Amino acid sequence: MREKESVTTIKDEDLEDFLENNEQVVLDLWATWCSPCVQMNPVIEELADKYSDKVRFGKVNIEKNNQIPSKYGVQSLPSFLFFKDGDIKGKERGVLNQDDFEERLEDFFEI
Repeated sequence: MREKESVTTIKDEDLEDFLENNEQVVLDLWATWCSPCVQMNPVIEELADKYSDKVRFGKVNIEKNNQIPSKYGVQSLPSFLFFKDGDIKGKERGVLNQDDFEERLEDFFEI
């Protein structure tokens, strides 16, 4: 795992440890060729900073890591997976503005 500010880069082999070591997790599944994914970067970074004491954010590049999207049935990008205590609580896909994303955080987590 590599730390980049408050968003952690996750590889297939890192997922289990990342989920075990963090109570509330959002995974951002993306690819370099996906312009909506790039559009979501500032939103994810802002939310990761804002909720750093409550939620850990991770980014998964699906071009280099195919086990995670396969395991969770991710078929479109960007996709976001919400985990609490290691269990998946929800999925979202597509571009969300910051307010909508925060609503999802409130739906799935104690924040």
